[in-house]
Amino acid sequence: MSTLDYLGHGFAVALQWHNLLFAFIGVLIGTAVGVLPGIGPMSGVALLIPVTASMTGGLSPEQAAISSIILLAGVYYGAMYGGSTTSILLNTPGESSSVVTTLDGYQMARKGRAGTALAISAIGSFAAGVVALVGLIFLAGPLSEIAIKFGPAEYFSLMILGLAAVSGLAGKSITKALIMTVFGLLLATIGIDSVSGVARFTYDIPVLYSGLEFLTIAVGLFALGEVIKTILERESNDGQLAKITRIMPTKQDLKDSAGPITRGSLLGFFIGILPGAGATMASFFSYIMEKKFSKHPEKFGQGTIEGVAAPESANNAAAGGAMIPMLTLGIPGSGTTAILMGALIMYNVQPGPLLFEEHPQVAWGLIASMFLGNLMLLILNMPLVKIFAKIIETPPKYLIPLIVAISVFGVYAVQYTTFDLMLLMACGVAGYFLARNDFPLAPLVLGLVLGPMIENNMRRALTISNGDYAIFLQKPISAVFLVAAVLWLVVPILMKRRGKKVLVNEEG
Repeated sequence: MSTLDYLGHGFAVALQWHNLLFAFIGVLIGTAVGVLPGIGPMSGVALLIPVTASMTGGLSPEQAAISSIILLAGVYYGAMYGGSTTSILLNTPGESSSVVTTLDGYQMARKGRAGTALAISAIGSFAAGVVALVGLIFLAGPLSEIAIKFGPAEYFSLMILGLAAVSGLAGKSITKALIMTVFGLLLATIGIDSVSGVARFTYDIPVLYSGLEFLTIAVGLFALGEVIKTILERESNDGQLAKITRIMPTKQDLKDSAGPITRGSLLGFFIGILPGAGATMASFFSYIMEKKFSKHPEKFGQGTIEGVAAPESANNAAAGGAMIPMLTLGIPGSGTTAILMGALIMYNVQPGPLLFEEHPQVAWGLIASMFLGNLMLLILNMPLVKIFAKIIETPPKYLIPLIVAISVFGVYAVQYTTFDLMLLMACGVAGYFLARNDFPLAPLVLGLVLGPMIENNMRRALTISNGDYAIFLQKPISAVFLVAAVLWLVVPILMKRRGKKVLVNEEG
């Protein structure tokens, strides 16, 4: 079967009424998640995994996996769009990738052009979604075919590269990011060893024999961590909500935005493919690029429409691009795709090169649903701009109990143990203190998801080589991945030291 035939089957799956409903619910919740400052796509997706488990109870295992991942992916790219609403109206980024949108979006809102800024954001998001879909269609198949040829040594090195990429780009301190990565890998070792049958770090506690549940830790760190932060730091939106008048952009606005949307979508997609790069980096790069290309760079930061169109297109395209390494290689491109990957594994669907052979309905159904979801986002967000703006005014006293209730009932519905509820609370407290001290949470989640796979592939490679560690350097592809991982960590450190030396010399 050709790629287009597979895509046709994917659309047949995505167009089933229940999958359309799940896609719609996903993008609707995702937009709301993006609008609410502080929650973000990672917390939103983690929070909804247990909800999807209960919603898909009557479906077959594969159908449940398809419907759940369609809903969760909808939350992901819906949140990428929703984050722009607070950036434009309140000068408060809904999540990190929307930080750049505040620079010109809020200035447009102050000039009475909030509706135009939100509309261009929606149009740019849709265009980026289409670019990501086309990229997925043409790159997913070839990449998975290449990946099938990978042996355990290549897989081990590729996953090390994925961890290094996230560690090298997450947070302000590489040291703290590496500490979190190692901590995630250590948590992944808890339980019965699948090869030797030895209990590791269980301390004779029976509930630990099956290991720590990924879902409990993810929901605790992200969702409850944010709740504790909101309660303790009494966060609230004191900004004045900008008035929304005209919604549809003018012909000149569309003309000015066409180039930035195209360039932002392409740049964002290719940055998204890089493991660990993420939507935040894509939005910053696209804004810098537009400023370089512009004939009037002095207008940036003053409320120019190009400054909204480019970063919003880039962060949405990056969300689609991050799906490629997750689906084809089993390497999450971002923290959110790590959580999506964990959700797929929960349904016994293993992302990686065999996904397109063993579960084509899941892979192509998801790809097709991304187009439909982005179309829904455009139709949904253009007329509902004013309504979504009202979500910003939701008082924390209503929002916090709702998030806590969903977290507790969701985790208990999946696990049925009081231990997991205690672990949930502990992770919530840990998540708050770690985030407050600039310890990034994404590397920990990635370490927890990739840990067992790294260990299994390392053991298989060493079994093949009779315990000779040189196998990881003797295989050319494996050696390239390991060198790239080392460079990913070392180059930023060298550049930072060089920058400090230059600064000292200038001051001297």
